Amino acid sequence: MTQFQAPGPEVAVYVISVAAELSGLHPQTLRAYERMGLITPGRTVGGGRRYSHRDVERLRSIAELTSAGVGVEGVRRLLQLENQLEALQSRNAELVAELEATREALRRTLATRAPADRLPVLRPPDPGQSVVVWRRGF
Repeated sequence: MTQFQAPGPEVAVYVISVAAELSGLHPQTLRAYERMGLITPGRTVGGGRRYSHRDVERLRSIAELTSAGVGVEGVRRLLQLENQLEALQSRNAELVAELEATREALRRTLATRAPADRLPVLRPPDPGQSVVVWRRGF
């Protein structure tokens, strides 16, 4: 027997009535937010709207902001800033992983060299410091 797997947060599975219920908004409000460009649901071949879990979360955020008195343009700007923040966090994680891989490669290289060719011992950098790698001529 195969086990059921829930769809990922980006998979558009909810029809508009379900997305409206999950977000606590009226279906007409969801359509209005789409016209304003605040949300872009997926579409079926027949043109029906399909919302993902991430879309529902975004709708909840929009509802919270508008109920707190933030206007549509303010909501749009906040969502834009959230997207930029997520992109920067993702890029930062990539760079940290790349730096760690580079450090590991350098450690392996240093371990295979003769003692006379050893570079100073690597230690984790303090926050806010840069790492400089010097290469001796071969």
